[in-house]
Amino acid sequence: MSSHPVVALTSPSSWALVEDKFSPFAKETLAKLITFVQEECIPAARVAHAQLPTEYERRWKTVIPIIEELKVKAKKLGLWNLFLSKAHYPEYGVPLTNLEYAVMAEVLGRGGHMASEAVNCAAPDTGNMEVLARYGSAEQKKKWLVPLLNGEIRSSFSMTERFVASSDATNIRTSIRREGNEIVINGHKWWISGAGDIRNRLHLVMGKSDASNPDTHAQQSIVIVPSDAPGVKIIRPMTVFGYDDAPEGHCEVIYENVRVPLSNLVLGWGKGFEIIQGRLGPGRIHHCMRSIGMAQMALDLMIQRVTDPTRKTFGKYLFEHGTVVADIAQSRAEIEGARLLVYSAALQIDKFKAKGALKEIGIAKFVVPSMALQVVDRAIQAFGAEGVSQDQFLASAWAGLRTLRLADGPDAVHIQQIGQRELKRAAALTKQAAETKKKENLLMEKNGFKAQL
Repeated sequence: MSSHPVVALTSPSSWALVEDKFSPFAKETLAKLITFVQEECIPAARVAHAQLPTEYERRWKTVIPIIEELKVKAKKLGLWNLFLSKAHYPEYGVPLTNLEYAVMAEVLGRGGHMASEAVNCAAPDTGNMEVLARYGSAEQKKKWLVPLLNGEIRSSFSMTERFVASSDATNIRTSIRREGNEIVINGHKWWISGAGDIRNRLHLVMGKSDASNPDTHAQQSIVIVPSDAPGVKIIRPMTVFGYDDAPEGHCEVIYENVRVPLSNLVLGWGKGFEIIQGRLGPGRIHHCMRSIGMAQMALDLMIQRVTDPTRKTFGKYLFEHGTVVADIAQSRAEIEGARLLVYSAALQIDKFKAKGALKEIGIAKFVVPSMALQVVDRAIQAFGAEGVSQDQFLASAWAGLRTLRLADGPDAVHIQQIGQRELKRAAALTKQAAETKKKENLLMEKNGFKAQL
């Protein structure tokens, strides 16, 4: 059995399934990443929290010093932009497959959002960099992509709208229209991640540019909007179960007669849906793998808690009470199963790109966050009141995971899509069953029995 350090963080069986699919470079990178997250990022979490001012106004004007220090260390180690596969983005990517990065994303999940930011692999920047790398013009790449790849600026993806059921993106009302050599944007968005960050320099805004087009999936376009453009108004940060996620936030934003050059159009008119489908596929897998990392971290904390002799109750260790041992076993089984789903999806993306892995991506998307929520909830129960406090990462992890069941397409949408996809198999199954029955009856008659209806 391999002695690779990933075994200690996941399980021997999981690593054994993918070890032979890892290049020497990927193995070396993974080992460095595990050490970096475990020895640098996780110990720095409490410092990062303390460095975020409590005063409301200052929270949104702060660049957390220790995270910037971690970025310098990560760059020196070559742990930078790991999400961007060279196979799909030869000019900018690193030589990692989606499967290799999926395993690394689990490691990053153990370090929370801070670890992903430290290696420039944090959403929404990752998806935006993929959009610009895949669909951006040479000018757009030079002006926006390169600074993002260097970690010099941050960005937002502006799609979800207030007063609209945005789970169906055809409902989007934001207006994007051409006036001469300019594009004019008017719309009301919210839950725009990263819009509160003082380093934010651009929003990728999705809106309707051709509302009368009979093809409802060709009505939308995506435009680059500088965050300081006249008419861009940050109304407020939204809170998730009380968390404002400063200094990035998830903001309500109004675009009022915002004007940008025609050159800020991404890919072309009516290409909005094509872009978001290309953007969301790999991103969903990255979210899922980070979620597994969070679940694994929660389980590790739970095991430490229930075996802690200072936490005995009624003369017994916590694991000697009730269903604690069963909860631990159930959590381990659920993590293992969910991890294999994501491995499968990542492999399909590597072989057939995101469009050829829709089924696997969809199943992982609705299974993994719910699984992780259950594991975190069990850990919270083991910690008691401390589990729902700011003294443990469990409460904020639960809030983030619960949000993920809505982000990048609600679970209900993915469940419906997978169910409909399965129903399409009905005709072929019925035909196969009829052919089997025919053969069965012939065999019954041949052997002297009466055929069954």
